Amino acid sequence: MAFHPKSLTAFLAAASAFSYVSAFAPPSQPSRKQLTRVNVATGIPSVADALNIFGGSPKNEQEPEQEPERPGALIDLDGIAFSGLKGKALSLTTADFPDSGTVRKVIPKDCFQPETAKSLGYLSVSVVGTVLCTAFGVAALPLLDPANILTLPFWLAYSTVTGTVAMGLWVLAHECGHGAFSKDRDLQDNVGYILHSLFLVPYYSWQRSHAVHHRYTNHMELGETHVPESDQVPNEEKLYDSIALRKSFLDQFGDENGIQAWAAFQAFLHLVVGWPAYLLIGATGGPDRGMTNHYWPNALTEPKQPKKELFPGNWKQKVFQSDIGVAFVAASALAWAACNGVPEMMAMYGGPLIVVNAWLVLYTWLQHTDVDVPHFQDSDHNFVKGAFHTIDRPYDKMDPWGAIDFLHHKIGSTHVAHHFDSTIPHYKAQAATDAIKENFPEIYLYEPTPIHEALWRVCKGCASTKKVGDYYIWDNGDVKEELLETSESY
Repeated sequence: MAFHPKSLTAFLAAASAFSYVSAFAPPSQPSRKQLTRVNVATGIPSVADALNIFGGSPKNEQEPEQEPERPGALIDLDGIAFSGLKGKALSLTTADFPDSGTVRKVIPKDCFQPETAKSLGYLSVSVVGTVLCTAFGVAALPLLDPANILTLPFWLAYSTVTGTVAMGLWVLAHECGHGAFSKDRDLQDNVGYILHSLFLVPYYSWQRSHAVHHRYTNHMELGETHVPESDQVPNEEKLYDSIALRKSFLDQFGDENGIQAWAAFQAFLHLVVGWPAYLLIGATGGPDRGMTNHYWPNALTEPKQPKKELFPGNWKQKVFQSDIGVAFVAASALAWAACNGVPEMMAMYGGPLIVVNAWLVLYTWLQHTDVDVPHFQDSDHNFVKGAFHTIDRPYDKMDPWGAIDFLHHKIGSTHVAHHFDSTIPHYKAQAATDAIKENFPEIYLYEPTPIHEALWRVCKGCASTKKVGDYYIWDNGDVKEELLETSESY
């Protein structure tokens, strides 16, 4: 997935600093043979193809095996890796997806009704947790001066814990933007505005751009966030070629160390740089809207589709309204730094904020990206198809108690339902998820790889896409298959 570096040399130098991470790479598994036809939602070849793959042939060559009524997509799998989905997303054709009304009918009606008291209850959990962490940090300040470099390990740990807890506030702020927090719109917008501003995110700007993201999920031209680079874009329109850049890592450091260095580099770009870059210049946003900025309503560059601008009409005024809250919080942080020093402000606010941003990108990236999950051009995209290319993952297994999934209100383990209808509050999303899994198992995507392994696979294997038929699929022809495999790949 492309970011826009200013210097290839600087990037390679940064990557070399990360090359040590190869020791932490997930274990690789034995390789498998490529398929040519992926049946509907199975990820396995047809009987005839399977026999050909393993060197056999039908007993009676005059009577070939009957193809199923909907045999799935015929894909050239050269250079395509498989995740724990085993190609399931590649098996699906447009005919496999129901219309929106059919999906809505199977979801319990109660799922679409937010309950203000319950939402406020979950908000109190996240507020109390964040306040307790902050109080602990304040108590530690006299004993562990952040300006002393020897205290850095403590404050890094503090930022990790506090930011992880505070991510729950972001999830609830996100629900406010979707209208899933309360039927009381004033209450909902006030809560959302305050929480977004605390995270330096303009509330109405992000409300609009995130709605666009939902409408155009996995859309190559108009998607919003994590839109991949494509081999269909002329080289003169790219600042760099991701495949060529990854290859340079492999050439410089060798296959094993090179792919780990590339993955570490990608992780840094996305998890640390990614969110501010998205807010400021629309990094990884849809190319047809031009370069965008969430604090300024007009495109920074000429959009290819002016009628699809990110902030049309009345949204322009709302962008400026959002800026007021962000400006107040930013000014407060600067005043804090001026009065008490940058180290204290970063230890207590900046560090946890960076962790919250990293969690946000982690969720968004993994919800819509894996080596065998395709993207689509406008002529082959619709809302339901995009929504069902969202991926649920085992965030409940990140720790022995499921604490992180609880603190983050199950945002990553029930996200398919959320993408189908974002007005479903998080505390009813599991019921909606269960209904979707039961009624549409052939199109529901659940990827079982442990989160840390899935992230590493995506960092390594999701650089740029190539067009294969109607799909845009991640191109890994330059990477040895075993370097992308994880415990759930096969």
